[in-house]
Amino acid sequence: MRIGIIGLGRMGGAIAQRLMRARHETVVWDRDAEAIAALVPHGATAAASLADLVGQLGPEAVCWVMLPAGDPTETTIAALAALAGPGSIVIDGGNSFYKDGIRRARELAARSIDYVDVGTSGGVWGLERGFCMMIGGREEIVRRLDPIFEALAPGIGTIARTPAREGRDDRAERGYIHAGPPGAGHFVKMVHNAIEYGLMQAYAEGFDILKGKASAALPEDERFVIDLPDVAEVWRRGSVISSWLLDLTAAALAGDNDLEGYSGNVADSGEGRWAIDAAMEEAVPAYVTSAALYARYRSRVGSTFGDKLLSAMRFGFGGHVETP
Repeated sequence: MRIGIIGLGRMGGAIAQRLMRARHETVVWDRDAEAIAALVPHGATAAASLADLVGQLGPEAVCWVMLPAGDPTETTIAALAALAGPGSIVIDGGNSFYKDGIRRARELAARSIDYVDVGTSGGVWGLERGFCMMIGGREEIVRRLDPIFEALAPGIGTIARTPAREGRDDRAERGYIHAGPPGAGHFVKMVHNAIEYGLMQAYAEGFDILKGKASAALPEDERFVIDLPDVAEVWRRGSVISSWLLDLTAAALAGDNDLEGYSGNVADSGEGRWAIDAAMEEAVPAYVTSAALYARYRSRVGSTFGDKLLSAMRFGFGGHVETP
């Protein structure tokens, strides 16, 4: 399949490479000429501009936009709407607000262009591990794009299959789902990221408690000097709280026991806020997500060891740099 990739950052570049490994043809464009040049030796065709990219793809172009949410995505999709012809497909693989996706689908449909929103998880590891994808769009369009999603997804791999799934759509087992109409993919990804906030905060607080047990403020016979790298490592092996986030935690602590390389000023990219807004609209209590988001706000005033661990995890899975 022939597809245009717009935005060749940490994930966009990996998406292009993974598609090329599966023998899909890619036409790539980014404002950074070096990012384009880096993919050409892998088989990508360079585009000189958005217009050139659409022109090279021809009628009924398929364009994957992998840019930060907000204005970069908004202006790029608006430009594609003016350039692409009827029957084209615009895929938004970033972390856009799902209500923006609903609106964009409606606006593009007026031009006979389909909008597909793909909540994409996998971070900087997606090239080797594959990307988990939550997809919104019209059923027939999502089916048409299946070769693209199948190439990007991790596949069944070595994970044990869930009992009693016989007869269900096996795309979920292969690492991607059609979540519903336009907007549904980004909605599911938004909740995914809100859960991620809570999980990360739980780890951060737990390791902060472990580290604090050596505090001089405690009675001397109640002080313990806990080896945090060893705790993280042993919890990875057979523990009920083992996870990829814990794997990243163990790696960060093994390399920097005091996490001096991290500021602990923890950013948020919007999904936690949007998830809390959705919870309020639905009258669903969201205590953990709310507390985790507020902890990130507080970290920008004064950070703790736990905040540094959050920064370390964010660097581990997404390459987000929060250094002192």
